[in-house]
Amino acid sequence: MFRGGNVLGSREVRMSRRFLTVLTAKCLVVVFWFAASAPAQQPAQSPAGQAQVRQRPPLFFREDWKPMASPKGTGEHTINQQDLNNPNLELKLYGDKNGPQEVFQANDDVTIVWTGLCSANCAVALRDKNNYVDLTGMGKMRWRTMQAGFHLLRPIVKLADGTWLVGDHTDGYSSDWLESEISLTDVRWRRLDIEKIVEARDGRWVDSPDLSKVDEIGFTDLMAGSGHGPGGSSRVDWIEVYGKPVKRDVGSQNQQTSQTPN
Repeated sequence: MFRGGNVLGSREVRMSRRFLTVLTAKCLVVVFWFAASAPAQQPAQSPAGQAQVRQRPPLFFREDWKPMASPKGTGEHTINQQDLNNPNLELKLYGDKNGPQEVFQANDDVTIVWTGLCSANCAVALRDKNNYVDLTGMGKMRWRTMQAGFHLLRPIVKLADGTWLVGDHTDGYSSDWLESEISLTDVRWRRLDIEKIVEARDGRWVDSPDLSKVDEIGFTDLMAGSGHGPGGSSRVDWIEVYGKPVKRDVGSQNQQTSQTPN
């Protein structure tokens, strides 16, 4: 009986070992299956990740002002449509329309827009003849400027519904030319009284304005100039706008072309 019991115990031990071997093999199969299936699941997640990558918009326009016919002469006149290099753009002047000057600055050999002769607040804007510009997402502006005195240059935009906004981004005094890049999604905006070139009386911030169809874009320092000399003024060498073009409707184009440009 003792031997029989011993044989039975050996069988139980062998069966237990076989069970453990099978169980271990099955566990390894499951582990390998998860390891093999994990890479196959990653591509299914990649489209969602790609959707979060924002596209940088193209250059919508650049304007660096046409060199003056006689730069060595007086080198100064009220800027007008003929001073634009880009044939697709229209020049718009607001506030003191006689004040913004095209000036040849001989010491730097550049042609600029200068606000020193604005007897009241003035603004300069540019409008593409055929397209609005979508400035949402990563839309931006770049410019090369130099301010004097307490003048602070700010971006302005006109929306498709006619609303004018002025931004809180400013470029102030610098002893030399300064190139700045303005991410427009980070700018805070207030309504602009385009007749007087001052902030609107409501004094409120415009939260999340619709920048998907911007009609005009430009700049102002919200101040009168102090005339010739080292006093207060703003100088703009060139301006660039980066955004996606949005085709204007026919009615909008006809309405604008029937008006005399400022």
